[in-house]
Amino acid sequence: MSTDAVSPLRRRMIEDMNARKLCAGTQRGHISSCKRFAAFVKRSPDTATLEDIRRFQLRLAETGVSICNRNRIMTGLRFLFRVTLRRLDLAAEIYHIREPQKIPLVMSQDETRRLLAVAGSLKARLLLSLGYGCGLRAGEVVRLKVKHIDSAQKIIRIEQAKGRKDRNVMLSSKTLDLLRQWWKARPFWHDAGTPLEERWLFPGRRRGKPMTTRQLNRLFHEAADAAGIRKGVTLHALRHSFATHLLEDGTDIRFIQALLGHDKLDTTARYTRVATGMIAAIESPLDRLSQPRKRPRKSRKDPPPA
Repeated sequence: MSTDAVSPLRRRMIEDMNARKLCAGTQRGHISSCKRFAAFVKRSPDTATLEDIRRFQLRLAETGVSICNRNRIMTGLRFLFRVTLRRLDLAAEIYHIREPQKIPLVMSQDETRRLLAVAGSLKARLLLSLGYGCGLRAGEVVRLKVKHIDSAQKIIRIEQAKGRKDRNVMLSSKTLDLLRQWWKARPFWHDAGTPLEERWLFPGRRRGKPMTTRQLNRLFHEAADAAGIRKGVTLHALRHSFATHLLEDGTDIRFIQALLGHDKLDTTARYTRVATGMIAAIESPLDRLSQPRKRPRKSRKDPPPA
């Protein structure tokens, strides 16, 4: 993030964030949170008091800001007070609210099949196939480059994804075929001066930049509407469906954890709550009540030795 034409406080905060290698999206979120707080107190945040922090948090609650957004805003403020201003007394006044635990919304295999079938173009079909067939996040899909595709080993390498982690995911034969078709149809006017290995698979409108996740999100919703999917699914539902369908097919949950790039097995285990095929296959104890009770077989005693 640039430090040109900004206040000394913002410049120092940006320097602190750069030193800690915070990604551009996180930095924008933190700066936006501090601007919102400054607009509330009507002065610079470095003059804030404990009462200002308290009133700001009350205001967020009164105006109906969601728990997720509220926690995100306060995380940015905590960075400002704890790291940049070294005001640990103000940072200690900030609290976070436990977010409600919701199960992911997934699509059935039939819904997923319809979604991919009605994708409006080869590009849209490939993008959605990568999201579902490899369990990729939206940002991971649009930032794929030629060097990430290893057709010999049938893997896709995901570099520096969420949490600055690398991982490998499978490359199916069907996805590889779609990639080869797309490479022939892909526009090449963006590639002047760019080495082959560094070229974006899905170049955006701006030279040297990939397509945006907003464009991918629009393609997903167009396909979902055309497929007649009425449930309120989002683009991330492709990733949820990838994990759930693998789990229902008997894939070891530790392999799913590695494919998704989760640090903790508990994060992956939440898909056991939405694996409807596995849940429906469990016999209810109510059904067992109507079944005839099996009598225990009497063990036949051996005759005593002569």
